[in-house]
Amino acid sequence: MAGTSFAVQPGESFGIVGESGSGKSTVLRAICGLAPKTGMVKLLADTAAGLPEPGSKPFRRLVQMVFQDPYGSLHPRHTVDKILGEPLAIHGIGDEQARIEQALDEVGLGSGFRFRYPHQFSGGQRQRIAVARALILEPQILLLDEPTSALDASVQAEVLNLLEDLRARRGLSFIMVSHDLAVVTHLCERLMVMQRGKTVELLTSADLAAHRVTDAYTQNLMDASGGFRRKV
Repeated sequence: MAGTSFAVQPGESFGIVGESGSGKSTVLRAICGLAPKTGMVKLLADTAAGLPEPGSKPFRRLVQMVFQDPYGSLHPRHTVDKILGEPLAIHGIGDEQARIEQALDEVGLGSGFRFRYPHQFSGGQRQRIAVARALILEPQILLLDEPTSALDASVQAEVLNLLEDLRARRGLSFIMVSHDLAVVTHLCERLMVMQRGKTVELLTSADLAAHRVTDAYTQNLMDASGGFRRKV
């Protein structure tokens, strides 16, 4: 998107915040090829060999996305086994049974859940399945589009803790979109503030928590996130 630029280091968790319609989710969709883009997406490494082109099949294996709505992102007529097995089949990856069982274990669901359908799960469990589907291809980068906003507060904390643990164990990079500044501050080390498709400010979570912001729009977001206050 014009006016938006950022870089994420290996193993880093990076947040994108802004009001509804600011372009947060569009950035994620552009990265993974689900929305048109006018800019450039690049994977960088210490060596110049073997880096996949954005939009290519190898790129899609390295960069996976977890969507906001766990009720809409899973096929209602497919079992968990089929949901998790499909990306393996698309990418020609073998050892399906062991990989599916490992993915379920990693997100805190046992193999006993494997042949159930999405409607048989709670919202938090469905989002765990969505995370397992993303992880089963062993990506390096996870794109998280408001992954907890459709969940109850207690379940939100469980899923956020799961994501934090998975990032530490797997050395994953996160790019996370959220309207909740508290969630971003908890999970992300740095963040970008967006307005009308453009970058307003880049800052650390520590800066945000300490109210060390420079732009008036960021300050307004912080004031709004504080909730309703009755005038005396």
